[in-house]
Amino acid sequence: MFERAAELAEVPEGKIRSVELGGALIALCNVAGEISALSDICTHDGAPLDQGELSGSTIVCPRHGARFDARSGRVLSPPATRKLRVYPVELRDGAIYVDATP
Repeated sequence: MFERAAELAEVPEGKIRSVELGGALIALCNVAGEISALSDICTHDGAPLDQGELSGSTIVCPRHGARFDARSGRVLSPPATRKLRVYPVELRDGAIYVDATP
């Protein structure tokens, strides 16, 4: 079930915004105007990814530098070895909706 997560204007291009939906911390990423929603917790050690850097389409973990693709959640470099969970996103009337159903 899709829930309203944020206004599109609250996630500027090249930025990450953390939201909590259904008990899950979710990182909303704006990559070249496209919004993706991923687990906001690094699979390596649990660091909050919204505190890291979004460089192009790559999220860099603030603790140990693991890199993930911000669109697919795929691991791009260690120390992480497991991909991030990706959540479905819909844009409606200037708002971001995410399906955080387990």
